[in-house]
Amino acid sequence: MSNLPVVHSFHHATSGTWTHVVADAGGHAAIIDPVLDFDVASGRVDAKPAHELLARLGELGLETAAILETHAHADHLSAGGWLRDRLGVPLAIGAGIVEVQRTFKRLLALGDDFAADGRAFDRLLRDGDSIIVGALDIRVIAVPGHTPDSVAYLVGDALFVGDTMFAPPAGTARCDFPGGSAATLYRSVRRLYELPDETRVFLCHDYPAAGSAPVAQVRIGDEKQANVHLRSDTPESDYIGMRERRDATLAVPKLLWPAIQFNIRGGRLPPPDTLGRRHFRLPVFLDAD
Repeated sequence: MSNLPVVHSFHHATSGTWTHVVADAGGHAAIIDPVLDFDVASGRVDAKPAHELLARLGELGLETAAILETHAHADHLSAGGWLRDRLGVPLAIGAGIVEVQRTFKRLLALGDDFAADGRAFDRLLRDGDSIIVGALDIRVIAVPGHTPDSVAYLVGDALFVGDTMFAPPAGTARCDFPGGSAATLYRSVRRLYELPDETRVFLCHDYPAAGSAPVAQVRIGDEKQANVHLRSDTPESDYIGMRERRDATLAVPKLLWPAIQFNIRGGRLPPPDTLGRRHFRLPVFLDAD
């Protein structure tokens, strides 16, 4: 099987998200972390980014065999369900999604009609699983810490890390979401650092300085040497202390509640009410004197 897959990367500027498409020489491909547009003020979900992705894949002559999520995202709505319905291919995510579903079912009081058992996805992936796409053997690496369901995908020399780490100047993911753990993320990243230095790391997000273009990929060797939060020689206690202090200062992602409710359903809206309207729940916290 090919050790040098072809990767096409597509940037969604509104959310700062990279969608990657990994393909073999024969045009068989998997889509990783696709995106929809969502306007909070109007409540409108727009599939324009997904339409553009499909058009580009058609131009490239690629045939999609699978849609892969690195985790249930909290900063954008996934196009996974939309693409699955149109392409008729399986949608997969880490098996830890069941824990995420159960947690947010409780936090949002989603009720008995919400099935917190992973059935919204076609396949629940565990550490060491393989997904065969044409000549590609996509290996699943569980990387919990940011979220319990976080997985990375290793395809030859290409590693798709989700939010586990960013480009070296931006460090690593936050760990303050329910089920997150700085200690667990430390171990997950150190596991990725066992890969060869030349491994290509494809990022889910990049946060460049003003005037700079977003970065889609780096090398694992660059991360090991220069990741501002976690280098190969960073002690675990130092990382945990830094991560917990930093997380305490971070704002809640503006799309957290709608994104989670949509993405734990496999990229689908909540069921309609009696008038055919669909709603996201929004917890409200009153700070009273």
